[in-house]
Amino acid sequence: MHQAIGGVLPFAIVVAVSPLNIVAAILLLFAPRALAAAGAYLAGFVVGVGAVLVAFDALAGAADLSSSGPSRAAALVRIVLGAALLAAGVAKLRARRRTGAGAGLPSWMNGITGFGPVKAAGTGVAVGALNPKNLAMAAAASLVVGAAHLSAGQAAVVTAVYTALASVGVAAPLVAALVLGDRSTAVLGEWRGWLERNHDVVMAVVYLVFAGVLVGNGISAL
Repeated sequence: MHQAIGGVLPFAIVVAVSPLNIVAAILLLFAPRALAAAGAYLAGFVVGVGAVLVAFDALAGAADLSSSGPSRAAALVRIVLGAALLAAGVAKLRARRRTGAGAGLPSWMNGITGFGPVKAAGTGVAVGALNPKNLAMAAAASLVVGAAHLSAGQAAVVTAVYTALASVGVAAPLVAALVLGDRSTAVLGEWRGWLERNHDVVMAVVYLVFAGVLVGNGISAL
């Protein structure tokens, strides 16, 4: 089980450091019911991320692969995913170099500061479950879980660890708001501005680092 936890950590970290997920959490802390909206978004995000991994785990189990199949499949997925992350990282850096500025926030964030808890929770579920990056990471993590031949209880523990770590980035602004109180407004404003300006560079660096890790681990596992 410990090996499986170590295997899913890189995928969870990619989800955790996604700047756009974090910016959404920060923006909700400027909503009229800030703490309730941000807490609902975090809860929805946790549900979305966890549900997707559970679904992929179930699909992997239903496939009933041979004892050597899951390990080889997991290795191949790591190599393919690493190559995709490498390409995405290079593309982001090239785009940043051409424009000299970030790509800006996606349109779905328009008006997010007016969301109430219910709409914020739905947004969290959608972001956690439907983001293509999150789906790819969950699919890769499910193959690691399948390759480990874990019991149901052990698989549940690995899923919980993955979900908790993947949600750390979204939880950080809410924790900061609770700890800092009124002082958090200035701090969160600085975080928001920095992430908006540099989210493409942050993700490029993350992609490139984990591309090397995934390709190296995948090749060594073949």
